[in-house]
Formats: sequence, structure tokens, C-alpha cells
Amino acid sequence: MMANSFRLQNRGVDYKRLIPSIISSHQTVLTIIWTLGFILIAAWQRTAVDRLLSYSAWAPPPRPIPKLRSVAFNLTDFGAVGDGVTLNTKAFERAISEIHKRGGGQLNVGRGYWLTAPFNLTSHMTLFLAENAVILGIDDENYWPLMPPLPSYGYGREHHGPRYGSLIHGQNLKDVVITGHNGTINGQGQTWWEKYRKKQLNHTRGPLVQIMWSRDIHISDITLRDSPFWTLHPYDCQNITIRNVTILAPSSGAPNTDGIDPDSCQNVVIEDSYISVGDDGVAIKSGWDQYGIAYGRPSSNIIIRNLIVRSMISAGVSIGSEMSGGVSNVTVENLIVWNSKRGIRIKTSAGRGGYVRHIAYQNLTLENVRVGIVIKTDYNEHPDEGYDPNALPVIEGISFTGIRGQGVRIPARIYGSQEIPVRNVTFRDMLVGITYKKKHIFQCSFVQGRVIGKIFPSPCENLDVYDELGHLIRQATMQNITDTADYDS
Repeated sequence: MMANSFRLQNRGVDYKRLIPSIISSHQTVLTIIWTLGFILIAAWQRTAVDRLLSYSAWAPPPRPIPKLRSVAFNLTDFGAVGDGVTLNTKAFERAISEIHKRGGGQLNVGRGYWLTAPFNLTSHMTLFLAENAVILGIDDENYWPLMPPLPSYGYGREHHGPRYGSLIHGQNLKDVVITGHNGTINGQGQTWWEKYRKKQLNHTRGPLVQIMWSRDIHISDITLRDSPFWTLHPYDCQNITIRNVTILAPSSGAPNTDGIDPDSCQNVVIEDSYISVGDDGVAIKSGWDQYGIAYGRPSSNIIIRNLIVRSMISAGVSIGSEMSGGVSNVTVENLIVWNSKRGIRIKTSAGRGGYVRHIAYQNLTLENVRVGIVIKTDYNEHPDEGYDPNALPVIEGISFTGIRGQGVRIPARIYGSQEIPVRNVTFRDMLVGITYKKKHIFQCSFVQGRVIGKIFPSPCENLDVYDELGHLIRQATMQNITDTADYDS
């Protein structure tokens, strides 16, 4: 429109008479140069708008899908239809079978709604979800295969016997990539949640994505939403990178929709992601009671950083409660937890066995969180009566550095017990604005550790207090019972 206006204003101009005067005026020459540039810009803008209008709903042109493997296929090459109604399971299976035959390859899922039942990945494969591509899990459990219980759990997490598999599944794989231009994997969990509440399911619900006994897994630049159960569940895997993912489920009414659950996994990086779900944002696990003890595969060498998490039901980042194979060498840093019930939590109980040790929390921000830091040793939920109540977990070597927040009701609640004391806990550089005026807002029992430097609010008396130079200021008094909060943590 601006280019047309310019042309209308200049109709009827005698350019032969205009040129001599232009030459005589340096200022006018600069004006003409600027005007010509303006015309060119206006023409380019009009061409760009014309291109824009050629796409529906004013959408920009789709980004081209990069070729990340030497062999690449489109899902539509195998008969898939992205109308949200056609069931495309066979198309996924045929495509992945062809990739397996070729020794690896890339499967491109383009723009559309691709309804499917569960399917399996293969090694040396990239699953690429284009912008506005949505893989939809069919919400009829009759299409979901049953699988044996996880060996470190003994039973399905919700029912004895087998469990439903995941929408996207893999076992004994190497070199698997799930990535894209922020395409979506949607589990359509609403039907599952409703049936779970009404006790209409006979088996444990399945995760959205589960990869087992595999290595060299990379998941990035996608959205995962509305999982029937846990969203992303790597099980007994090594070398996992999860980066720049968005994980969503309703903040209430979506039971057990954990975001990411690394389970008996080693060498894991979870970073640069946003998670808002109906349970823990991230939950590190390693098996359940006697089954996890027997399986004996720990979770270790895990870095969680640069996350924004909301969990109105549970915690931003949890360890446990299923941690019977052990959890160690975990760093959680640059974490923001907002509008949540808890910030970070370690949960276990007698019967779990195992250990939680060498855990470092650094640079945590808590915004409107009911309880900032929780360590709980009486999370008494067991698979069956065969657990050993004398299998006591060890919790030691936990550090908290750089804790900030506002609108926090209870900054810290660390409840060990005589049987399961919490040892070697360190607090340093903590400043949390509180909303709860009860006297003992930093709550402890059966805790041994230290505070280095000044922190706010004042620590419980179970902890030694040192100055910044490491000089002891006040030795702990063994006050193993403190006031409790008025709700369950």
C-alpha cells in the first residue's frame, strides 16, 4: 500500500526538467538515493506480503527439514495421512522397518495430526517432527500393548501384573535422536486420567516416551504433552541428553504425569527446558524396594540445569521415592520453580534400601512455593508385603548453595528419623522471603550438617554454624523434633 501511495503521488512529474536541478543540488541527489532505496524496500515488502498470503492462516513458510542422516524418508511416503482421524500405525511401522533395513536413517513427520497406536523405534534413527507436526496417541487402551513389569519394580506401578507400553518405545537401542522444529507428541491423556480416577483400568498406565536398556539418546526441540502416565522415561540407559524440550500437562487432574524420570540411568544431562505437569517435574529413580535392590542399577552422574518448572501437586525436582538401586553424583543448578507445592524433594522410607549421596543444589529460585526444600524419610508406599522393613536407605552429602525465593511458606523441612538420619547437609548463601510466621519455619529432625555464613531464615538448631572463613560460631544442639507444618509435605 505504501509503494502504491508513492507511485500515485508522483504521477505527472516531468523527469526531464527535474534531472538538471537534481544534478545542481548535492542535497537533492542524496534525497533521490534515499527515495530509490525506499522504493526498493517497499517493493520487497510487498513481495514478502504476497508470499505470506499464499500460506493459510497467515502462517509463515515452513522451515525446511534438515537432513541429519544420509538416508531420509517422509512419513507420507509410507501412506500416512495427517488428518487426525486416519490411524497411521502401519505407516510408522513400515517406515521404521525400512530404516532398520538400511542400517539407520531419518523419519520426517511433516505438518499435520498423525494419529497412531504405540510403535517402536530402531537404532541409528532420527525421528524429526516438523513445525506444526503433531503425533497423536490413540486414546483407546485396546490399541496399547501390554508389557512385562519393569524388573526393578516387580509389578506395574499401579496394578499387579503387566503394564501398558509407551506410545513411542525403544529397547536395546543405540544412537537414537528425537528432535524437530518444536513439533509435538501428544498422548491425549484425558481419557486415561478419567478411567484411572474411576478405577476402570486393570493395568498400569503407559508413559508417553519410554526408552529402555539403550545408550546414546538425544531428545531436543520438541513438545511433549498430556501423557497418560510419566511423560519421558529413560530406563537403565546411558549417555542421555534432553535439551530444549517443553513438557505440559494440566496442573491438576492429570495424575502421575511426571515430566522426566531418569530411572537407573547413568550420564544424563537435562537442560534448557520448561516443564509444567501434574506431578514431579523431574524425578530421579532407581527401582522399588526389594525389586530395585535385587536389580541393583543406580542412577548416577546426572546434571539438571537451566529449567523452569511448575508442579502444583508435587515438586520441581525430586529424587525417589523409588531409589532402591541408589542415586549419586547429581547436580541441580539454575532451577526456577514457581507456583508449586514444593521446590525440591528427596523422598524415601524404610524398605527402600539404597542410598542418596553426593547431591548438589546450586542457584535455585523459588517463587510462590509452599515448601522450598523437603527431605522425607517416611514415604511408605510399597509394591507388596515382601519388602524388608530393615532395608534402610542412606542419605548423606547433600549441599544447598545460592537459594533465593519469595512467597515461600516453609523454606526447608528436613525430616530424618532415628533409623534413617540425614547426614552431612550443607547450607550456604540462602535468602528466602517467607509468608509463614510460625516460629520454627526452618524445620529439622535427625539431621546433621552445617551452615556456612549467614542465611535467612535462621537455620534449625540441628546444624553447626560457621562463618565464611570456616570458623565454628555455634555448635548444633541435638533437637531432633521440631514443630511441624499444618499440611503434608
